Amino acid sequence: MRRFLDRLYDGAGALGALCVFLIFLLMIWAGVGRQMNWRVSGVNDIVAWLCAAASFFAMAHAFRHGDFVRVTLLLEKLPSAARRVADVACLLIALVSVGYLTWWATAFTWESYAFAEMATGLVVIPIWIPQSVFVVGCWLFLVALVDELAGVLRGGKPSYQRAVEERHAAGDFSSDI
Repeated sequence: MRRFLDRLYDGAGALGALCVFLIFLLMIWAGVGRQMNWRVSGVNDIVAWLCAAASFFAMAHAFRHGDFVRVTLLLEKLPSAARRVADVACLLIALVSVGYLTWWATAFTWESYAFAEMATGLVVIPIWIPQSVFVVGCWLFLVALVDELAGVLRGGKPSYQRAVEERHAAGDFSSDI
């Protein structure tokens, strides 16, 4: 199961990276197209959807690899037992928050599907299609939080903490800036 989840998070991160690459290609194409008087209308709609997709696909991967912005000033000063309690409390708060977000994102997207709502920009497609990326990203992040909480409750060190320690051991302090 661990291997499956790690591959799931890595795959979602790769999809997020692919979205960023597609944004790059579309922006270059649109810039050149405008100079060549090509029809490039609608590119901004697609780029906006890809920005959202990149963000939400990458959330679970970034969380597991310690790439979320976390304020650890207080946590680093706590004894290990108190830090574990604080980590569990933070994970529970995050789990409730992301669970709430996931619930409503799913309901909102389902409503868009049920009412056949269409996008209002230049690219007119069913809006549930780009919204579904938001839902998938939220569900992946929720799974990552449950996975992390289960690991911490079993006595393990949080993966985001291990990732930062591994970077520090390799001499990389760039994420501490």
